[in-house]
This record gives sequence, structure tokens and C-alpha cells, in this order.
Amino acid sequence: MKVGIISFAHTHALSYAAILRDRSDVECVVTDPDHALRPAGESGGRALAESIGVGYLDTVDELLAWHPDAVIVCSENARHVDDVERAAAAGAHILCEKPLATTRPDAVRIIDACDRAGVSLMTAFPVRFTPQYAELRHRLQSGALGEVLSISGANNGRLPAERAWFTDPVLAGGGAVADHTVHVADLVFGLFPGVDAVKVFAVANRMLHADREAETAGLVSIEYSNGVTAVIDCSWSVPDHYPTWGGLTMRVIAEGGNAELAPFAERVDGFSETDRSPVWLSYGVDLDAAMLDEFLSAVAVGRRPVPDGLDGLRALEVVLAAYESIATGHPASVHQDSPDISSV
Repeated sequence: MKVGIISFAHTHALSYAAILRDRSDVECVVTDPDHALRPAGESGGRALAESIGVGYLDTVDELLAWHPDAVIVCSENARHVDDVERAAAAGAHILCEKPLATTRPDAVRIIDACDRAGVSLMTAFPVRFTPQYAELRHRLQSGALGEVLSISGANNGRLPAERAWFTDPVLAGGGAVADHTVHVADLVFGLFPGVDAVKVFAVANRMLHADREAETAGLVSIEYSNGVTAVIDCSWSVPDHYPTWGGLTMRVIAEGGNAELAPFAERVDGFSETDRSPVWLSYGVDLDAAMLDEFLSAVAVGRRPVPDGLDGLRALEVVLAAYESIATGHPASVHQDSPDISSV
């Protein structure tokens, strides 16, 4: 299968490229046409592609003329819509980085473009693929935990300083709230199929990394139509020299007991005397690889991948309501009008 990657802008692009490079059933090519516009010192372009051993083409047009079966869009959030529309029109199935877009109209454009072209659309939510999450869903759906009362989640990471656009409110659509809320929000939607987010109250600040334009920490409270309330701590609070980027956790409080999800807890901790720094050795499932397995499998057999475009839209709507709440100081209603499409 021929898979193209549009842009090295998102830090996850390197992981995807390395995974695809090592798959015998995939030919991977990257294009990173805007790398010269990034701040001095940021990596990208042909040099970065060659350093990790993947093919490179100079423009999106050249990549699409290569006729990829699928394309992974890793450009800045505000540029997703244009890249998806071009790739979908060329007949490529799409895996798009999260958040799906920076506005609801752009997210709907993305979904509509894939629908018109008859290609599948997947949103990049890799935490969906941790085995612990599958077990949590099973226990909830079997009734083993009883009625869920509340959920608390945290997605704390290191400021992605290697890419300045993450803290550009225009290109990113916000800061830590946009970057980190969507993952936990998506997990909650996955636990309760058919349940809507109704209302959001959120606060945010720039106490961490105060020199950045976008917010670097936030707390988001979400009310769902089934009566459950979820609270999400989303921040770039992990120190710069911590041995890993961060982590995600979630606790479900239910009548029959509590359940905790910690997808990145499978690790060995230690300290390197040689490097004079902490050591973090993960041995759990490679969630990016598991997500790519789902995407490529869905493309190969012609089925809808999960999580799909509508999942990406629903998570984005929570983020947009959070920003409305931050701006007004009051709870904000979540947009619940589904787009008039058939293949989200």
C-alpha cells in the first residue's frame, strides 16, 4: 500500500513515518513543503525525511501525483482542511491529526470532502487503542461497574517547544486546551455511544510558560446527556527535562466501584548515573502503531475506521465550547447539530 504523509509540522509525523518505513506492506513518502517558513532551528523537509530513511517529494501536488492509497495529514491544525480536501479529491483515504480542525465549519468541510470523494476519514486518537481502554469499555457495557457517576481525566505533557505553531492561537486553534482536551473527551464519547456532551465550563491561564501567546493550562468540566460529569486537567505542565513527553490518565467513579485508566503506566523507572538523569523505559503497546494498523486495515478492506470523522467533530465541539466558556466566564452549550453526511 502507498501511504503519503503531508507535513512534518506535527511532532507525531516522525513516529508515523518510522512505523510505516518498517512495514513490509507499505511504501511511505513524505512531503513537507512549508518547512522553510518555520522559525529558524526547526527541523523539516528533505533533510529530516532522509535522516529517518523515508522517501521525500517537494510538493503536495507531487505526492498526490504519486497516487497514494492513503494520506496522513500532519500539518498545522488550521491547515488540515485544505490538505484533506486536496488529498480526498485525489482519491486518497485520510487519517487526520487531532484536533480535526480549528473551527466547526472547517471540520464539516473535511467530513464533506471525504464523503463526496467516497474515501474514509479517521481522526488520530491513538489512546483509543490501549488494551486497558478496551477492558474498561467492556466492564462498563457489561454493567460490571454499575451506573457511572463521574469521570476525571488528565492529559499533561511537555510544552512542544520544538514546533512554535503549537502555541500560535491561529494555527493551533488555541493552546493546551485545544491540544489536550480532545483526547480525553474522545475516550469519554467512546465509553458512552450515542451520548452527547451538553454543556462545558472551563478556565485557563498562562502561569506556565508565560511567554507564550496561547494558554498553557486549563481545567474543563463537561456535562453529558446521561447525567455524567467529566473534568479534564489539560496542561503543558511536564518539565522540559522530564524523561518522557507526559501522560494521560482517567478515573471512572461508578456505583459498583472505581476504575483507573493509565495507558502509559507500563514502564520501568530508574536513574542513569551516566546521563545524570531519570530513565523511563516503556514496554506497553505502541499506540501509534496500533492506530495505524486500524487505519490501514480499514483502507484495505473498505470499511469505516474508528475513530472516524464524526468522532473528531464531537471532540472539537467540546473544545470550542470550552473556549466560549473561558471567554465569557459562564458555562457554554455544546453544538449538537450533526452534519448532513453519510460517511462520517
